[in-house]
Amino acid sequence: MTAARPALDPELRELLGGMPLMTRLDPELLGHLRKLPSTPVESLLAHRRVDRREVSVPVLDGAAIAMSVFSPANLDRTAAAPCVYWMHGGGMVMGDRFSQIDIPLEWLDEFGAVVVSVEYRLAPEATGTALVDDCHRGLLWIAAHSEELGIDPARIIVAGASAGGGLAAGVTLMARDLGAPAIAAQMLICPMLDHRNTSVSSRQYSGVPGVWTREMNEFGWGAVLGDLAGAEVSGYVSPAVAEDLSGLPAAYIDTGSAEVFRDEDTDYASRIWAAGGQAELHVWAGGFHGFDALHPQAGISATARRTRTDWLGRILRAPTPG
Repeated sequence: MTAARPALDPELRELLGGMPLMTRLDPELLGHLRKLPSTPVESLLAHRRVDRREVSVPVLDGAAIAMSVFSPANLDRTAAAPCVYWMHGGGMVMGDRFSQIDIPLEWLDEFGAVVVSVEYRLAPEATGTALVDDCHRGLLWIAAHSEELGIDPARIIVAGASAGGGLAAGVTLMARDLGAPAIAAQMLICPMLDHRNTSVSSRQYSGVPGVWTREMNEFGWGAVLGDLAGAEVSGYVSPAVAEDLSGLPAAYIDTGSAEVFRDEDTDYASRIWAAGGQAELHVWAGGFHGFDALHPQAGISATARRTRTDWLGRILRAPTPG
């Protein structure tokens, strides 16, 4: 274990001191965490004029996944809106389509975006490409129903945090390779991109209590890979191993300096640049994993959220190619 680690932002350190932290995750603890109440989405919608719709979408193996559609109540369907397709965090083993939903709802407020959040199946019940396949099927449904949803199919943004950020990256690679559907940009918030856990930041956050540690990450990836552990892993599942990062839509990637995913996230941005693509990278000094989702009231969190929104605004204002 590397003993030296970047210091936490002072305000975040104080806030983190009041949280229960863990070192590792196991099936028993996961069972307890899954029983915790879901995000109370009704309270987030109470002060917004939002139309909510629940849909069920069939996926590749005949199962069905739930998706929630949040649209501005005054949506002008004669002027197609942008769409944010949200993939939640939770290490690929927990969470639901309402986890961290306050983040994309800010873009509904700011841009009049339609927000669609997907309930992809979780590991270890679902393994391999099943999770990213679920997310891709949801994206295909959005594109096929764009007129009905009142969205512009040329302005679909895929976005996610943590595991959801990794899935958003995987879906973007899959859509590029399959030729559909079109994705305008990818918003990857502290994304979970690399199953190998070999980076310096991975070693720095091993054996110490935290929000998400190397040991917890190993558990999450072990649950996803199942019998594939040790075999060749698809870049759709673990985007860091994808050999070709060319031809991707613009990416926004952010992470904290004091978290396990720091190095895999910065490396992914560097590889997009090396392939001739566009990525905007922010490493928030003193930020731990998921700091702005857990403590949005902190100064650094407000800055991180505002910076993402500013970038998204630039993307949505850019002329459509062609």
